[in-house]
Amino acid sequence: MNLRHLRVFLAAFDSGSVTRAALSTRVTQPAVTQAIGKLEAEAGQTLFRRGRGLFPTIAGETLAARVRRAFGLLDPALSAVAPRLLLTATAAQLAAVIATREAENFTLAARRSGRAQPTIHRAVSQLEREAGTTLFERTATGLRPTRQVESLALAARLAFAELDQASSDLADLSGREVGQIVIGAMPLARSVLVPRAIAHFRTLRPTFPVKVLDGPYADMIDGLRRGEIDFLIGALRDPVPIADVVQERLFDDSLVIVARPGHPVLQGRPPPLSELLAHPFVVSVAGSPGRIAFDALTAAHGRPVSLVETGSMIVMRELLALSDHLGCISRLQIEAEVRLGAVRRVDMDLPNSIRPIGTTRRIGWVPTRAQATFLSAVEQIGQSFGSGAPVAPVGS
Repeated sequence: MNLRHLRVFLAAFDSGSVTRAALSTRVTQPAVTQAIGKLEAEAGQTLFRRGRGLFPTIAGETLAARVRRAFGLLDPALSAVAPRLLLTATAAQLAAVIATREAENFTLAARRSGRAQPTIHRAVSQLEREAGTTLFERTATGLRPTRQVESLALAARLAFAELDQASSDLADLSGREVGQIVIGAMPLARSVLVPRAIAHFRTLRPTFPVKVLDGPYADMIDGLRRGEIDFLIGALRDPVPIADVVQERLFDDSLVIVARPGHPVLQGRPPPLSELLAHPFVVSVAGSPGRIAFDALTAAHGRPVSLVETGSMIVMRELLALSDHLGCISRLQIEAEVRLGAVRRVDMDLPNSIRPIGTTRRIGWVPTRAQATFLSAVEQIGQSFGSGAPVAPVGS
């Protein structure tokens, strides 16, 4: 969406008048009417009822709420660079700043954003001229953004995410589907919670796009904070990793020790933990909640004779099948493998291995209707896990 048009629209929404909106934004009345008309064409619906003034429709109120949030994020960062940018900065210029900040090189920024290198360079140069300051320092290793530009790039990303959500909100009002849900899923969530949530969501929204991402937790939390991921699902961190995210607990999970069928430790009474540590173990990566719990459990007995660290349940399952390794993993995450007979639990309690499972979101994030529906499915399934009752297949 055109940022200038959105500012004019918001002025019209707040004042209820084309005349007052024109005065406050320093444009002509025909320009206000034209800006509103273009936004209505893009939205595919009326934003105002016309009479003796402008009266917002539900679509107009929906768009205004998102636009206000977007500018609430963007404007302080623009002002910190140069107040003039509130009037002159365009979406294309801000997109070029985001791409250049991430690539630290005009050519790479152009390639990643699918635009021509001169286009990216020109957009950044125009913004620098309007700001009257340098946005990127030229160094031997590339383009280094100033501190203000670091903040501006993040604010612009989050503002654009709000405008994407506005498009989804407006489409919902007219019976269309726009956008997608992007989930950052940690190992337990990928194995158990997210597939069930998607299956449930599909009974309500059969065609709405859903994208599931995995990867190191640090990368996913960065993607969440940049607005590239809508929310994370999985083991919660203690303490909360950074001040601008909030965690919501759904249920608790615990760790179990597993082995291949026929493993010596499964013969007779289970040996104490100190003896189990004489076997090689497969565990989650350092710093993960499961690994922290495992290290705490074994602290009094010393480390296992050897460790394989992995975030992949497939690697664990196959290594256990091929050797006398033991695995320490989430009870729910390995439940299907146990049920199918691929591995067996070692019959012993692991005290203090409880870890909370839930969602992580940006503070102040407001979901679209589709996102809220998906989160409701996650919460419903999480409550089923938390009750300790078996979770029935979706649709049963």
